[in-house]
Amino acid sequence: MRVRVEQTALPGIGVRHDLVTASGRRVGVVTHRNGRRDLVLYDDDDPDAGDVDIPLTDDEAEALADILGASLMLGQLSGLRQQAAGLLTEQISIPASSPYVGRRLGDTRARTRTSASIVAVLREREVIASPDPTFRFEAGDVVVVVGTRQGLDGVSKILAHDDPDG
Repeated sequence: MRVRVEQTALPGIGVRHDLVTASGRRVGVVTHRNGRRDLVLYDDDDPDAGDVDIPLTDDEAEALADILGASLMLGQLSGLRQQAAGLLTEQISIPASSPYVGRRLGDTRARTRTSASIVAVLREREVIASPDPTFRFEAGDVVVVVGTRQGLDGVSKILAHDDPDG
């Protein structure tokens, strides 16, 4: 199913982007010429009248985009999990005590050692999709791993306890 987004120029104000959800609700974002953004929920009976208008700061707009992007990506990974027998998706937090804090993803050799893949890293409000081997971990990062139960357990053990220099 394709989602249609309508763009409307608002002379003297900015641009409005609207979409109609599967449930029939109209949702929009008004981007003002000065950079301000408003999230708008429209009245069911009058698609031009805003029921709710929520001004968003830059940080709030970025956080909302990150939340929607992360949940969409994780939902897509869950869908893949259901399609591929035996594959699981798991989020593994990197503790401050991990020997890999400050080290590169490639140093873990996780895929080679476990056949599981680190497909994304969630850091604060940022989603880093498909991190490359030079990506450096920080305490509190949450890695999204795809693999078998045994592979996921192996990656979890590597990130929590394995000595990269040993």
